[in-house]
Amino acid sequence: MNKRTSLILILGSLTALSPFSIDMYLSAFPLMAQYFQTDVAQVSITLSSYFIGLASGQLFYGPLMDRFGRKRPLIIGLLIYIFASICCGFANSIETLIVLRFIQAVGGCAASVGAFAMVRDLFEPRESAKILSLLILILGVSPLLAPTVGGYLSIYMGWQSVFAALAIGSSLLLFVVMKFLPESHHADKSHVLRPLPIIKNYFSIISEPLFSTYALAGAVGFSGLFVYLAASPTIFMEVFKVSEQVYGWIFAFIAMGMVGTSQLNVVLLKKFSNEQILQGALLLLVLTSTIFLICAFNDWYNVYGVVITMFIYLSSIGLSNPNAAALAMAPFAKKAGSAAAMLGFLQMAIGSLASVMVGVLKAQQLAPIGAIFVSTSALAFMILLLGSKRIAGRVVES
Repeated sequence: MNKRTSLILILGSLTALSPFSIDMYLSAFPLMAQYFQTDVAQVSITLSSYFIGLASGQLFYGPLMDRFGRKRPLIIGLLIYIFASICCGFANSIETLIVLRFIQAVGGCAASVGAFAMVRDLFEPRESAKILSLLILILGVSPLLAPTVGGYLSIYMGWQSVFAALAIGSSLLLFVVMKFLPESHHADKSHVLRPLPIIKNYFSIISEPLFSTYALAGAVGFSGLFVYLAASPTIFMEVFKVSEQVYGWIFAFIAMGMVGTSQLNVVLLKKFSNEQILQGALLLLVLTSTIFLICAFNDWYNVYGVVITMFIYLSSIGLSNPNAAALAMAPFAKKAGSAAAMLGFLQMAIGSLASVMVGVLKAQQLAPIGAIFVSTSALAFMILLLGSKRIAGRVVES
């Protein structure tokens, strides 16, 4: 295995840490609700608290990685994640688990911030879109395996075994990072850690038209994934009455669309620009979500129809996300850590808000979910169209 391949595998494993933390316990929701003597809706708050931890933690690690290099904050974050994962397995109330999941996310988000920043450190903007697509291929192992593995673990060994598995896996990842991952950005004392300069730094990043356009469009489009994650246990296990194991296989099949199109993106980049692919992907997102809403409103769906539509919907996200991220990160060299943190914050904050809407609207049926899908995809497409008018010329690395 050459150095480039091993580097991509390590970065891909880092980006997959939080998705594994999200996907692996979804099928255990009914068992956890029974254990804590509550309902699935209450257990789903542990998912929202994780999203909130991811969003807030992103902004914390960005300046640290620009100031102290990528590896030291990354290692500290992984240690926090491991500690919180172990504690999650011993939680004796749903309220305790909600808090611990927040702490787990604050530690785990160091992995994604570090991975995105290192891609920007080591690769040119056009090449970085290809690398991000490869990372999504590795990340795609999570939804392909995690719900099914988590379902079997929780059934035969208890839901606590899911968090034990996460602790063991993250410990192995920590060893690999310490032993084999090179430092891609050395400590820079010019980056101060006082609150006001940090706020100004983030403001300068989001004020950059390239970043605000592509990051916001990508994040709003990506929020559809969060809606799907929050709603899928209810849709499949309560509305369509499938078992935990069948849910895991359905989840894996749908995720294959997102993984497949992320790899198709590598081929498309040989003929089309990042901007063209992003625009086409968001347009497909609008069309698919509109079809979903129409079919749901008229009660034309069975479980197979939902699976097929969601397959296409997530496939569109698999095309849009790596190109939006690469374009948003392109203007930044020295501030790649902070830019990656802001990018991640926007994705998680907007995604968290969209997932919360599932509960606010009491979306126990398909039509409200379809309305959220249409709203997010249409807004993402409008942001891209309007923002493109503010961008003069092509993306140039600064």
